[in-house]
Amino acid sequence: MTLTLGFSPCPNDCFMFDAIVHRRVDLEGLEFTAHLADVEALNKAAFAGEADVTKLSYHAYAYCADRYALLDAGSALGRNCGPLLISKRAISREDVAAGDLTIAIPGKYTTANFLLGLAFPRARNTTELVFSEIESALLRDEYDAGLIIHENRFTYEAKGLKKIIDLGEFWESETGAPIPLGGIVIRRSLPVEVQRAVNRVLRRSVEYAFANRSASLPYVRAHAQEMSEDVMYKHIDLYVNEYSIDLGGEGRRAVRLLFEKATAAGVIPGMTDRLFLT
Repeated sequence: MTLTLGFSPCPNDCFMFDAIVHRRVDLEGLEFTAHLADVEALNKAAFAGEADVTKLSYHAYAYCADRYALLDAGSALGRNCGPLLISKRAISREDVAAGDLTIAIPGKYTTANFLLGLAFPRARNTTELVFSEIESALLRDEYDAGLIIHENRFTYEAKGLKKIIDLGEFWESETGAPIPLGGIVIRRSLPVEVQRAVNRVLRRSVEYAFANRSASLPYVRAHAQEMSEDVMYKHIDLYVNEYSIDLGGEGRRAVRLLFEKATAAGVIPGMTDRLFLT
């Protein structure tokens, strides 16, 4: 069976999926056709039901959980790794809370945007940009603030930009739980044995990446554009961890908590109880 596989070109995803793409692990007879795209493009592809297996934002999963099941392997979930709200000039949290600022966001359905709405319910004057364009837009004074994700958290200070708040820290202070950022989902219509096989293959791929860190470097570098090797590995170390191998009980609780709070805040519609691969 051949399955379409969507993930982002970011270092953490390329690190995790390299062993699948290059057949370094047992694929249990499955074939995968990889499609790399920005996370918001992946979110929208999942809404359209275009992917068999795909990375997507946890926020976005709320809108397609009826058609996709969440795998236990492959998640970006952890501590001290949340999105940052930044600016060119000094801006206080009170300024953001007032709701008058213009804010560039990396996508309506990103978990980053969900957290922004949770922390600052009145901050609704937002514009969607590709995540890699937000720093430059701030430097051109096109927006008051910007919500950054991925490797930009390692580069914004060198460009003279300032942190307003770490929304991951906000989440952790509010809940005590790790922050679920992105997960891997699979089409529910596929046979259950195929769904479970994909979860095993993905776990095997992540474990291989950890055990053979240099093996994925050419693939990671090929999609990292002008990113330095130091930044690539900082990115990987921040977003790939034990939860990427298996969510476990703590990871599953954090995901449920995210959806409970989002539903209570009216950020997402009511969720199905069926979230995870059975």
